[in-house]
Amino acid sequence: MSEIPVVEFAGVHKTFGAYRAVVDINFQIRKGEFFSILGPSGCGKTTTLRLLAGFEEPDDNGGTVRIAGDVVNKKRPYERNIAMVFQNYALFPHLSVERNIAFGLEMRKVSAADIPGRVKKAMEMVRLDPGQFARRMPAQLSGGQRQRVALARALVLEPTILLLDEPLGAIDLKLRKEMQLELKQLNKSLGTTFVYVTHDQEEALTMSDRIAVMDNARVAQLGTPAEIYECPRTRFVAKFIGESNFFEGVAQSQGPDGWLVEGPGGEFEVPTHAAITQGGKVAIAVRPEWLDIAAPGAAPPGENALRGTVSDVIYLGETLHVLVAIPEGSGDRRVTVAVRNEGQLSRPIRWTKGDAAVVCWKPADCQVLEDA
Repeated sequence: MSEIPVVEFAGVHKTFGAYRAVVDINFQIRKGEFFSILGPSGCGKTTTLRLLAGFEEPDDNGGTVRIAGDVVNKKRPYERNIAMVFQNYALFPHLSVERNIAFGLEMRKVSAADIPGRVKKAMEMVRLDPGQFARRMPAQLSGGQRQRVALARALVLEPTILLLDEPLGAIDLKLRKEMQLELKQLNKSLGTTFVYVTHDQEEALTMSDRIAVMDNARVAQLGTPAEIYECPRTRFVAKFIGESNFFEGVAQSQGPDGWLVEGPGGEFEVPTHAAITQGGKVAIAVRPEWLDIAAPGAAPPGENALRGTVSDVIYLGETLHVLVAIPEGSGDRRVTVAVRNEGQLSRPIRWTKGDAAVVCWKPADCQVLEDA
């Protein structure tokens, strides 16, 4: 018998007047999973989290939210055995660190004798030395330290589910990257289910077991980080997660390995896909790191090859982006090719602005998009 999901959204709708905040949300979250809800501002991700937290209810006849198999549509937040970490930390400025962390335990009528030990354990979980920080006030802490206090205040409740609403958005980049790895490690060591809302694609890819990408109030795609990045279903997902090059055309003929597509910049082959029909429109995405650049006539056999002219070379440290303009009708399409930086001072790449070049890639690396 399969394990009951810790969280289940089944056909959930939520409207505010005429505004549709979430539409037909369907997904399950497994016990102990690090599950991220990713998308741009206004896509519905925070509303989805608030529906799970109990701060909002689905519309009448607007689907079901379940926690551990129980319908919680009408249950209050304190009835759900969840805890939440907010972006702005929401610490009480007049309470010390230890009192902030203990507050939820006090509200839940935990024995006064048990509270100090649980507070100390929670502080140690988030790498805050109790001897150094317990008596400090929030104003005496850095942004990263306040974030850790907010996390400890949630973990001390020993929730079944920990909800995190963009909790790293207010700290600097270096600390944010450190905290991403710490949160992932906490998730695995505690076995607590983490549900994480973010608009940062790299954050979601770094930490998550699975990601629900939201667009326009709906889940556009659900999968592992590798599935989301390497097999985007729609143009939106391909654009929002990482960087992609897009090519369009019309399916001309089908061979044993795929379709030949006639595009405005030339012909290219794509894998067989259920969405492709004879004479139908085809759209594909190809990641910059999956493209190669070669001299005219030097493209590897069997690869797609479109001729163009180098329009710019951008230095990015670990990689360089070679921008190639491919003629299309009355204009040009700019294609980005990621090239490994092997030392521009000692072994610079050969490409410079104005060079004739061929952009090439393996047909298997085409990601056929469903919204051609």
